[in-house]
Amino acid sequence: MDFFTNTKKLKIFEWIKNEVVQEILNHSKRQAFAAGEIIMEQWDMPDGNGYIIENWEVEIFINGVLSAHLSVWHIFGEIALLNEEERSATIIAKTPITTIVLNQETLFSMIEHDDNSINKEIMRRMEENLEDEE
Repeated sequence: MDFFTNTKKLKIFEWIKNEVVQEILNHSKRQAFAAGEIIMEQWDMPDGNGYIIENWEVEIFINGVLSAHLSVWHIFGEIALLNEEERSATIIAKTPITTIVLNQETLFSMIEHDDNSINKEIMRRMEENLEDEE
């Protein structure tokens, strides 16, 4: 299965036109992190990036407590794609990982050229995350 097909499995892209997803991916970069490396820290100001795990696994800590593990094709940091709120969790690479970096500026450009399905899906995903934290 190729990169594009795997990425289309993500809920965030589920209802978005293939050509829009492909354009987002064409404008995204990959970033590697070493095992134990802190990818983002809770309460830090966002950098406008969200991340899709391309391989291996990360650990999610909320208020210093391990709350979840995420693995291949999960997304994290997506709240930063829509707003400038502080990071809601600390994310640490459990193993050496590679991520696909989604950038706020790129996504906003895509939203302008789509029927807002990207925006709606990110908002839905954010609501899910907030419900999970309660």
